[in-house]
Amino acid sequence: MFHFIELPLVKSLPHNSTIKVLLQALTIIFLIVIPLYLVNNSSSPWISPEDNVMSIKFGKKCNIYRGKWVPNPNGLYYTNETCPEIFDQQNCMKFGRPDTEFLKWRWKPDECELPLFDAVQFLELVKGKSMAFVGDSLGRNHMQSLMCLLARVGYPREVSYTEDVRSKRWLYVDYNFTVASFWSPHLVKATNTNPTGPTYDRLMNIYLDEADPIWAAQIKTFDYVIFSAGRWFFGPQIFYENGQVVGCHKCLKNNIKNLTMFYGYRKAFRTSFRTLVGLKNFKGMIILRTLSPKHFENGEWNKGGNCVRTKPVSNLEMKLDGDDLELYMTQVEELRAAERQGRKRGLKFRMLDTTEAMVVRPDGHPNHYGHWPHENVTIADCVHWCLPGPVDTWNEFLLQMLKMEHEDLFDRKNQKSFG
Repeated sequence: MFHFIELPLVKSLPHNSTIKVLLQALTIIFLIVIPLYLVNNSSSPWISPEDNVMSIKFGKKCNIYRGKWVPNPNGLYYTNETCPEIFDQQNCMKFGRPDTEFLKWRWKPDECELPLFDAVQFLELVKGKSMAFVGDSLGRNHMQSLMCLLARVGYPREVSYTEDVRSKRWLYVDYNFTVASFWSPHLVKATNTNPTGPTYDRLMNIYLDEADPIWAAQIKTFDYVIFSAGRWFFGPQIFYENGQVVGCHKCLKNNIKNLTMFYGYRKAFRTSFRTLVGLKNFKGMIILRTLSPKHFENGEWNKGGNCVRTKPVSNLEMKLDGDDLELYMTQVEELRAAERQGRKRGLKFRMLDTTEAMVVRPDGHPNHYGHWPHENVTIADCVHWCLPGPVDTWNEFLLQMLKMEHEDLFDRKNQKSFG
């Protein structure tokens, strides 16, 4: 929106004075209007604090998800020696990553400080509760970061109900806190049309109106459910609704309607959220952990792309755009819609908005340090995150979210007591 300055008419001034006044007015308009236009028409995709599903307060309102990375030379919470939960694919120290600068940064919100992760405080907040991570391997990446951070206090005992590696549970006995991982990269039911074929670019049947039973059958007792999904929707897929094919993405079949991956992505989140809203006895909190950006440079992921940077970049150099921006906006829109519906049942929906912080961290990925050099692995990993690394900030965010919820609950109880 343009902003104009209304100046008084000057009829009695001499001709030269009139020209001078007009030139001054034009200069003022140029200096004020143009910057306002640039601000109001900027390409920033981030949800404003007022629009965000959750903004955390520290005495005053502060959106902890908007900020910048600042140097922090002594910022290591753990190492690969103190945490046994790190998968080799994210164990960058084990496989000889030579630089350590990527470990020496902390996220600094614009209007407040983000406290360090306190493992004891976290476990006290979740005492007697349960937390599920539902999604792809980045959800597992997030969960393993949490378990590494909690290792300062103790190690959990595995209490999985099944041998299926896609569904694992652990119990922190002293706190009666259960953490679980449900590997469900599409969130909804999906089958591989060629199980013995190549891992990449496999054609998947995606049932957009059926939640994945991997998690849906076990989720109703959980107190916190953290959803995340992204990269698996880029591959070839045939979409089903009501048991019928409705279209496909990259399936190369002339007799099937072409649909975008965003169609499937939107429906998958919609079905997942609606499933929890529709579970009669579910009373937990539903959390969306927003899109984790990829950082392939010097080529696509399958054409020599890599991620060799060693420190954060500015938000002028890298920003969310293209497909990643549309995926981000799609999941946020579906969360908002679900929150409106869930409010009728008293359910809480929250957004763990990690995307802005991670867009400028191309240095945080394993690249080729998720395996030994002699192994025949030609594709760099610029999707997952090294442990330890910037991904640990996701759990600093999560802790602050839990603290805020605890404070709100305490305030409501006090209001009832004095009401």
